[in-house]
Amino acid sequence: MKELLVYIKKLHSSAGGKLYLNLIGMVFVSCLEGIGIFLLVPMLSLMDSFNLNLGSIPYADRLMAALDDIPTDYRLPIILLAYTILIVGQSLLQRFQQIQNSRINQAFIRNLRLDIYQQLLNANWHFFLKKRKSDLNHILTTELARVAAATVQAMTFLTSIIFTVIQIALAFMLSAKLTLVVIVCGAIFMLLARRFVRGAKRLGGRMSELSQSYHASINDSFNGIKDIKSNRLEMTQLNWFRVMNRQMEDNANKFVVNQSMSQFFYKVASALLIVVFVFSAFELMHVRTEQLVLVILIFTRLWPRFTQLQGSVEQIMSSVPAFRSLLELQRECEEAVEAGGVSEFDGGPAVQLKQAIACEGLAFRFSGQDATYALNHINLVIPANQTTAIVGRSGAGKSTLIDVLTGLLQPERGVVLVDGERLTGDRIPAFRRSISYVAQDPFLFNASIRDNLVMAAPDATEADIWQALAFAAAQDFVRRLPQGLDTVLGDRGIRLSGGERQRIVLARAILRKPSILVLDEATSALDNENEARIQEALDQLKGKLTIIVIAHRLSTIRNADQVIVLDKGEIIQQGGYQQLSKETRGVFRQLLAYQAEA
Repeated sequence: MKELLVYIKKLHSSAGGKLYLNLIGMVFVSCLEGIGIFLLVPMLSLMDSFNLNLGSIPYADRLMAALDDIPTDYRLPIILLAYTILIVGQSLLQRFQQIQNSRINQAFIRNLRLDIYQQLLNANWHFFLKKRKSDLNHILTTELARVAAATVQAMTFLTSIIFTVIQIALAFMLSAKLTLVVIVCGAIFMLLARRFVRGAKRLGGRMSELSQSYHASINDSFNGIKDIKSNRLEMTQLNWFRVMNRQMEDNANKFVVNQSMSQFFYKVASALLIVVFVFSAFELMHVRTEQLVLVILIFTRLWPRFTQLQGSVEQIMSSVPAFRSLLELQRECEEAVEAGGVSEFDGGPAVQLKQAIACEGLAFRFSGQDATYALNHINLVIPANQTTAIVGRSGAGKSTLIDVLTGLLQPERGVVLVDGERLTGDRIPAFRRSISYVAQDPFLFNASIRDNLVMAAPDATEADIWQALAFAAAQDFVRRLPQGLDTVLGDRGIRLSGGERQRIVLARAILRKPSILVLDEATSALDNENEARIQEALDQLKGKLTIIVIAHRLSTIRNADQVIVLDKGEIIQQGGYQQLSKETRGVFRQLLAYQAEA
């Protein structure tokens, strides 16, 4: 239950004084309800058909004595009016509590979502390399909702306990012996019902596992929907979906069976308790009728609370795996926290590259258990305001090197120097503010072209936008679109071709006005004409900003100032394009020959 306590503390810090005010209100509601039940005895005694001895009920005779000065005909109406006012006041207070509860709960859920999302944004890139996106989606949606609901359920559980304690105290005033009998019986029943709680916890764990697998598989299916449709794999996916749904259905039904058995157990127990209760009251304890009527009234209101408490415990325990998942995610985020918070990413001056980026003795591997290094013995210098091309076979470590150079990954050995200073700590976010990165697989949001562009440069003018589009050879096709800049691109830009998506992402990178432009196969999906236009535009930027290019198509790097050839994570060649192309035994010459043959 320590996982639950962590989030109850978060709820407390989120709600502050409102939580205490709500608990005080619950005490008042419980007291008013008890007083309302207590007033039933004087009401019954004023009716001719009931002959009750009020001396055996605490404070009832004093209440009746206060009514002696009131004419007989007005006594019952006054009691009824007082009872009505009491119930109306209680209902108004309960309504206020419900609204306040909703505000507290929604504020807690909002703060919890923001807290988790901010922690994820603050985590470093290596953290995301180890995680499936579907697992993060699952935790942020299903598991977070279960945690929020269970935390709120725990607070409801607490208020129910307060109500129960007040009602038990009132019952003690009426008959201590009978109240003790009921409490002992209730405690015995709760001990016997522990197996239902254990069952709920076990089924809750299974629910988390199935839900995680469901989210992962659905995410994979829709990411690969084109392959599924092209290769006629629909039936395979449908069969998988049937099996997964059957497992989820069975687990949900088992949970309902477990919960219904506990409810059945309590109802049978309550029937037996009432039988024992009434028999003991009349035959063993010789309790007066008026006392018995009040105690039964209280416990007919109180016993469903015991059932509700049991149901709350089962619901909370079924969510314990969700608590653990969320706490584990937060712990991992804290361990992987990146220098500089989210607020710092958006403000402050960028580090402008003036001299060079240098690597000295750099080595990196994704896990300490890996036998081989993704990068090893890396020593290089990337001069400012020049174009550096990085080439090599697939899997040579080109993208990993870029990730290290931009501070996304931290080397295991060696250092990255920016203008002679180590790239660590608070310099990393400041350095990244000067970089625009264009990936091989361009990402666009499900928003308009304009929104996708200005998110990189919120202060950009209309003229700036069209200038960036012209640079990326995207101006003409955007103008031809029915809504122009306001055309919504769909999920991941699916309404555009691969080449068009690359050009929009390149325009977004240029709109940011970086001092360092990183292109990771950024023109791979372009036709020869548009690629030539972009290459010409990039050539015009030479001497104005630092360009780092990863390229498989070697014809695009003819004008690079230097070419770095990687193989198996190590630099095996370095120099100018023409120089390397003349080294007959070099890998670069082999790559050129392969492309020439193709």
